[in-house]
Amino acid sequence: MKPRIIAVVGTGGTIAGCAQNPGDALNYRAAVRPVQDLLAGLALPPGLAIEAQQLAQIDSKDVSEAHWRALLQAVQHQLERPEVQAVLVTHGTDTLEESAFLLQAVLQPPKPVLLVGAMRPSTALLSDGAQNLADALQLAATPGARGVLVPCAGQIYAGHEVRKLHPHRLEAFGAGDAGALAALVGGRLQRWRPWPGEGPPPPPSPRLLPRLLAAAPWPRVEWLSSHGAQSGALVRALLLQHAQADGSEAPLRGLVVAGTGNATLHQALAQALQQAEQTGVVVWRCSRIGACVPAGPDAARWVLGALLGGAGEALDTGADDAADATATAPTSEGTSVAATAKAATGGFAATALPAPQARLALQLHLLATEW
Repeated sequence: MKPRIIAVVGTGGTIAGCAQNPGDALNYRAAVRPVQDLLAGLALPPGLAIEAQQLAQIDSKDVSEAHWRALLQAVQHQLERPEVQAVLVTHGTDTLEESAFLLQAVLQPPKPVLLVGAMRPSTALLSDGAQNLADALQLAATPGARGVLVPCAGQIYAGHEVRKLHPHRLEAFGAGDAGALAALVGGRLQRWRPWPGEGPPPPPSPRLLPRLLAAAPWPRVEWLSSHGAQSGALVRALLLQHAQADGSEAPLRGLVVAGTGNATLHQALAQALQQAEQTGVVVWRCSRIGACVPAGPDAARWVLGALLGGAGEALDTGADDAADATATAPTSEGTSVAATAKAATGGFAATALPAPQARLALQLHLLATEW
C-alpha cells in the first residue's frame, strides 16, 4: 500500500530564519533555510510520507496579494489530490493569523491544513520550530482532523480564531475568549471543541476562489484605528486620493476601523467615515481590544456564513440595537440613549473579528457581493 502524503508548502518566516549567534533568539534574518532542511530528521507517523515544495521565501510581514494567491492555489491543489492526507504550510508568525483566516474562509478544508511557525530562528539553541512541526505531523495523522489548524507551544488553535498576542514569547498565540481548540500533552491530543468546519458548513461560493486567483487586484480595504484626539484627517486624505485616482492604484472600496472599547468611535472620526460612506466606501468597525473573537462550537460556521452569505449574519450593530430597545430613556443631558449610542458607533456595522481578519473579511464580502 502506498503511503499517504503530507504535502508541505514552505513560505519562509522565522521558522526558516538564521542568526549569527545561536544564543540570540531576537536578532536574525528570516526566511533563509529551505523547507526541506527544516523537515530533515523529523519522525513521520506510520504510513505517511512527505512531499515538499518551496512556494516562497519571505518574511511574512511582507506578504502580498500575489503571495496569498499562490498559497490559495497551492493548498487547494493539494487538497484535491486524493492521496494527500494533509497540507502543512511553514509560515512566518507576523501575518500567520491572516493567512490562516483566509485559507479557512475561502477553502473550508475537509482535510487538515496546518500552518506552522516559530518564535525563534532555526539556529537558536532552543528553537521551537522543530517541536511545532512535530506537533503538526501528529495532527496530520489524527483521524477526523480537518480545517486550518495552528499548533504553537503545545496548543492547537483554529485558523479562523487564532491571533498573535506577543512579539517574542514561545506562547505567542491565542484565540481570545474562544481559547485553544485542543492541546498536545505528553504526545496525546486533548480536544475541547469541534474541528473548524466540522458538521455541514455553508457551501462555498463557486466563484470566490477563481476571483481571488484572477489577476485583477482584490477590493482595496484599508484599516484605521480610533484614538484620543482623533481628527478624521486620514479618512479625508484617503477620500481625496480616491477622488483623484488616476488608475495607478486600486480605488478605495472599504474601511475597517478598530474602535475603542466596544468598537466605539471618536466623533470626529465618525463624521469623516460618514463622508466616506456617502462616496460608496463600505465601513465596518471592530474593537481594537484583542479579545473580541467569535467563540462557541458554531464559530467557524458563523464566520464562514457571514463571509459567503453577506455581512448581515456576521455584523452586529449592538449599540444601535440596544439603543432601539431603550430609545425613550433620556440621559441626564436630556438626549436619548439611542442618540448617545448612535454618536458612539456612527451607526456603522460592527464585527467581532479582530482588525486583521476583519479587513480580509470585508474584502471577501465585497468580492462575494460583486456578482
